[in-house]
Amino acid sequence: MIEGFRHLRRELGVPENFPDHVLADAEQAADRGPVMPPGAGDRIRDARDIELVAIDPEGSMDLDQAYSASRLRNGYRVFYAIADVASLVAPDSPVDLEARARGLTLYSPDLRTSLHPHRINEDAGSLLEGQDRQALLWSIDLDPDGALLKAHVERATVRNRAQLSYRGAQEMLTTADPDDPLSLLREIGELRLQREAERGAVSLALPSQEVYEAPDGSYRLEYDQSLPIEDWNAQISLLTGIAASHIMLEAGEGLLRTLPPPEHRTISRLRRTARALGIEWPGEMSYAERIRGLRPDTPAKAAMLSQAARGLRGAGYVAFHDHQEPEQPTHSAIASTYSHVTAPLRRLCDRFSNEILVASCADQKVPTWASEALDELPGLMGAAKQRDRALERAVVDFVEAVTLEARIGQTFDAVVTDIDQRRGRARVQLRDPAVVTKITADGLDLGAEIELRLDHVDCLARKVDFSVVG
Repeated sequence: MIEGFRHLRRELGVPENFPDHVLADAEQAADRGPVMPPGAGDRIRDARDIELVAIDPEGSMDLDQAYSASRLRNGYRVFYAIADVASLVAPDSPVDLEARARGLTLYSPDLRTSLHPHRINEDAGSLLEGQDRQALLWSIDLDPDGALLKAHVERATVRNRAQLSYRGAQEMLTTADPDDPLSLLREIGELRLQREAERGAVSLALPSQEVYEAPDGSYRLEYDQSLPIEDWNAQISLLTGIAASHIMLEAGEGLLRTLPPPEHRTISRLRRTARALGIEWPGEMSYAERIRGLRPDTPAKAAMLSQAARGLRGAGYVAFHDHQEPEQPTHSAIASTYSHVTAPLRRLCDRFSNEILVASCADQKVPTWASEALDELPGLMGAAKQRDRALERAVVDFVEAVTLEARIGQTFDAVVTDIDQRRGRARVQLRDPAVVTKITADGLDLGAEIELRLDHVDCLARKVDFSVVG
């Protein structure tokens, strides 16, 4: 199967290595250590007294963030340290130019195609446990209900006290003191989820296909089931991105992540779908309220969630300067303005956005190299996102084919989650294994439970063919 993954990367133009001159530049930067980026001033706070921890997937070494929190007399203070990639990657350097060409870290089951070379992504730039690191430190104050009061970001020297996996952190919560940062993560995360619902944000509980490596070295498909702490941790990142967008808009310059609201005809179609599936949707209930309350625990709800995803299309990036606010600045799923700033080791645009924020918070002029890059970033990030989606889909299709290759002639239980009348195709989701595929839609109803027979598998073409039994 490893050779199959390599074939996919070659087909999609995903690099497996860095050019020698890029590696040499990264080695030089890591050996030298962090320096202040051009135009960034020289203020660095010593914040090693803050009890930061990093919570990431098991085995991660490219640690973008470290978190802490404390109670205030009337609310909370969140600390969020972000890797200071700009202190290691000079503008127009070989590493910078290569990162612009890549845009994102891309993930295959057997290989991580990093945005930067190992010496930066998993060494000098990573917020590794027990290491002093130069970082971008957010201080965000919330009221007792978790609403954002104020936020500030500055360069600081920090130390990550512990690297925790999601499962490990979740287990530690059972014995954590109420004022421990992990307990506060749960408390603040739940409050932020409530504020999210009040804003009218959209949350899709749509199961995603994930490729996992088994202990024996084989790969299998499963429907992802996240832990509660993953949602709470994500809320801290969302909070930071929202705060960042507010600072940018006040400063009059920045890069926003946007998503247009669903069109009226899309909502009307979804309401018709809900009626057809027998799902209650009162006239006064909004799209966000209806979708947030759904869980894929019945075939009808699974189908409805799949349809609802159509309302969340058109995400992109928009740059702005000189207080010329974009016509459509919001991210409709978040129900707020929002900016990507918390993953600079894995996402190109965050490095530039962070420089704008640090300068704005210090009442300094934004560095020219960061400001001049803004207009180019939407196109670079759009192309990178497209590559990311293509690789993810190709990997899943390939693993589906390999998983099913020995099961030709067998039958499987499935649910119809989408019907494209124009093309005459239906999207179906197998219960086990975690396969999503398309079949001829003749005579099928949305949300129907059906039985499928596997007729043909072509691993090289990443294609599987099913037919309806009966």
